[in-house]
Amino acid sequence: MKIAVRVPNWIGDAVLALPALHALKANHPQAEVWVVAEDWVKDLFLSGTPAEGVISLSADRSLKGLRASARRLKQEDFEVGLLLTHSFGSALVFALAGIPQRWGYSRDGRRFLLTRRVPHHPEETAVHQAECYLRLIRGLGMKTPPAAIRLTLSPKEKKEGRARLDSLGLKSSQNKPLVVLNPGASYGPAKRWPAERFARLAALLQRQTDALILVTGSAQEAELAERLASAMPRPPVVLSGKTTLRQFLGILSHARLFITNDSGPMHMANALAVPVVGLFGPTDPAVTRPFQPPSTVIWKGAACWPCLYRSCPYAHECMTSIQPEDVLEAALPYLR
Repeated sequence: MKIAVRVPNWIGDAVLALPALHALKANHPQAEVWVVAEDWVKDLFLSGTPAEGVISLSADRSLKGLRASARRLKQEDFEVGLLLTHSFGSALVFALAGIPQRWGYSRDGRRFLLTRRVPHHPEETAVHQAECYLRLIRGLGMKTPPAAIRLTLSPKEKKEGRARLDSLGLKSSQNKPLVVLNPGASYGPAKRWPAERFARLAALLQRQTDALILVTGSAQEAELAERLASAMPRPPVVLSGKTTLRQFLGILSHARLFITNDSGPMHMANALAVPVVGLFGPTDPAVTRPFQPPSTVIWKGAACWPCLYRSCPYAHECMTSIQPEDVLEAALPYLR
C-alpha cells in the first residue's frame, strides 16, 4: 500500500504531527509512506522520519494551483491519502488526484470528499495539537504507541552545525554555555516578547553564566534580531535568515538552552531534546506548549486572553507582564 500524508503547513504543527506519522507506519509497517508538504516545511521530513519520500506542493491556492498539485500527486498512484490538515482545499487536491481512499477529520465542509471520516468536536479544542493528530489516527481504528517527538540529524549535519558555530567564535563549554534566542514568531507580533526584554535577558545571562548568545530567526525577522543585538552591551551572533532549515537544526542541536516565543522553532528544539524555555502570551500553552521535557513554559495571562490577534490592539499585557528576571529564573537550572 502506498500512502500519501498531507502534513500541516506551519512548521510547529508539522513537528507535532510526527507522532501521528510514526503511529501510521507502526500500524502499516509494509506500507510505503510519503509526506506531502508545502515547500517551506518539506525539509523537516528529509531524514529521520518514516517518510520514504517527500512531495512539495504548489503554494498557489487558486483552482489552477490546486489542479497542478493534484496532477503531481496523480503521477504517484497513491492508494490512500491521510489528511493531517483540516482544510477543504487539501481534501479537494486528494480527490482531484484520484486517490481512492481519503481519510481525515470531517470538518470545513469537506465531508463529501472523504471516504473515511472521523468526527471533529470543536469543544475538544483545548487538547495538545499533537494529541489532536493522534486522535485522528485512533479514530481511524489504529493504535497509537506512546508518543514522543524526535527529529534525527545525520552525523554530517551535526558536524557541519558544530563547524559553523566554531567559525562564528561560538565554541561552547561547560563554563560557556551556548544559549540560542528566538525573538520572532511568524504568526505575528502578538506572540513576540519585546526585543528589548530579550536583550536585557541576554545581558543577564552573559553576566551570570558567561553564556554565548546566538540569535536566530527567518529572513523576515532579521531586523528584529538586529534590534535585539543593538540593545546588548556585548553583542551576540545573529544568524537570522542565514541558514537553511536543515542547517538551523544542525546548529540548534548543539545548544545548551533555547529561549523562544511560541513558534515553530520551539517545537524543533523540543524534538531535538534541546532544553526549551517557551514564552507564551495570547495562545494557550495547553494546546501548543513544548510536548515533552526538558522544557519550561512561562505564561502570565491577561484579562483578554486567549485571542487570535496577529497584532495586539491593546497593551499587549500577556507578553509585557513577563519580566527578564522571570525568564532568567527558569533558564538558570538548565545552565548549571
